[in-house]
Amino acid sequence: MKIVKNEALPSKETCSSSLKNVTDALYVINGKWKLAVILCLMQSPKRFNEIQQEIVGISAKVLAKELKDLELNDFITRNVFPSTPVSIIYEATDYSRTLKNVLSELSAWGEQHREKIKESMRKQS
Repeated sequence: MKIVKNEALPSKETCSSSLKNVTDALYVINGKWKLAVILCLMQSPKRFNEIQQEIVGISAKVLAKELKDLELNDFITRNVFPSTPVSIIYEATDYSRTLKNVLSELSAWGEQHREKIKESMRKQS
């Protein structure tokens, strides 16, 4: 993990603005499952059951709520096809794809964190 020393501290205004931006972002994508659902749908459009199978541990009730929240915030679209039975396909929007770099960085950080935890566990053994 890269730690930068002797770096100038941000101004109070910069810090306050950054905090507001992060708070706003986390308000929209908060929770355990929203980013997982977005990632799942970035791969390809899917039906409800396909999403639930891919995201291990999410209940149908929670998935339904997360899909509604993500649709409300324009991260996904819900496409209804009039067939028998009705077919509903969920798809990531272009807006959700603006999270690509954030998700990539978060994934890289998660990998570093996992390695750090493994190293800590080795030291304790």
